Amino acid sequence: MGEGGRIRLDKWLWYARFFKTRSLAAKQVSGGHVRVNADKALKPAHSVGPGDVLTFAQGRVIRVVRILAVGERRGPAPEAQMLYEDLTPEAEAPRPRAGGERPTKRDRRAIDALRGE
Repeated sequence: MGEGGRIRLDKWLWYARFFKTRSLAAKQVSGGHVRVNADKALKPAHSVGPGDVLTFAQGRVIRVVRILAVGERRGPAPEAQMLYEDLTPEAEAPRPRAGGERPTKRDRRAIDALRGE
C-alpha cells in the first residue's frame, strides 16, 4: 500500500469500502456531503492524502476518519481497514443488533410509539 502521495477523494472512499461503488462515492462528494479537514469537498476529484480528516454520513451515522494510507486497489475488508483510523465518537458508532434477528412485533410497536406513529 502506498504510504505517501495523493488520490482522488471518490476513489479513496471506494478503496476504503465506505461505498459499494465509486459512482455512489462520487455522488456523495458532488452533493456536498463530504468534508475534508472541515471544508466541504464539492468535486469527486478533490485530492486527499495521509493525515486528512474526512467527515461524511454513512447511513444514519456520521463517520469521522483520518486517512493513514492512500492504497493501491480495492482489496479485502481487512486491507481496507488499514487505510484509515476511525475517529467516530462511540455514541455515533454503528452497533450490531443483538442476535442479528429482525425486530419482534413488540419491538416494532415500541419503535412506532417512539416515532409517534
